[in-house]
Amino acid sequence: MPLLLFLFLIWIAGFETVTYMLQVMFFFWYKTNLQIRFLEDWINFKKLMFDYCGYQGGITHQDFAGHKGTIHTGDVQWMTAGRGIIHSEMPAGEGEQKGLQLWINLSSQDKMIEPGYQELLSDDIKTAEKDGVEVRIIAGKSMGVQSPVYTRTPTMYLDFTLKPRAQMNQSIPESWNGFVYIIEGEGVFGKPASSPVTAHHVLVLGPGDGLSVWNRSSKPLRFVLIAGQPINEPVVQYGPFVMNTQAEIDQTIEDYHYSKNGFEMAKYWRSQ
Repeated sequence: MPLLLFLFLIWIAGFETVTYMLQVMFFFWYKTNLQIRFLEDWINFKKLMFDYCGYQGGITHQDFAGHKGTIHTGDVQWMTAGRGIIHSEMPAGEGEQKGLQLWINLSSQDKMIEPGYQELLSDDIKTAEKDGVEVRIIAGKSMGVQSPVYTRTPTMYLDFTLKPRAQMNQSIPESWNGFVYIIEGEGVFGKPASSPVTAHHVLVLGPGDGLSVWNRSSKPLRFVLIAGQPINEPVVQYGPFVMNTQAEIDQTIEDYHYSKNGFEMAKYWRSQ
């Protein structure tokens, strides 16, 4: 797939974030060493699937239904917000925290399902390796290995590490949208003659059925490849709420405000 370079950096109170909206999904990378509760008290979500993958440090999460846990380096939490969920997130311990969050839109037929979680410890994530290329298969399939994570919106989430001088090709369904986020190192993406791209850049995939990558440097290259099947439905977003029409957004805001239709447990809940 030919690639278009896209970079959007925001600096907010010590947070280095990279954000990208690609029709089906919203991508968020953060890095911070603040010793405060950086997502204070609660956050509400509705009509989304939400993935958190820890790359350094940890995050403690809890929600209004009583779920609570901590995601450490390399662990993955895949949360489906569905008809509504309110939860909190805060750093687990001191030191620098790094993580990646991916928000995935649900189709209209799935927007009112019950919330749910899938959690994978780092040791449980499927991996594959060949010719200097290692991949952690968080969602989807690579090198013949399938992730156990179920995604209602068909999704590929692959965490690649290429040793120096290694190269690879990953097939991607031709109709899907996708992007690459480079975590560390530099690589050549798309075509052999392309210019190298360095860490903390986003590459948006163009038409095609695969991605080729070359690591011509003397250091490892690590990046995530994320792609998904377009839903091809209208999208109306307000804050954390994602629906298909403005009327549905208005109803969702009312549901949240009056603690109904998915937010019944929210009225008196506060994070610990």
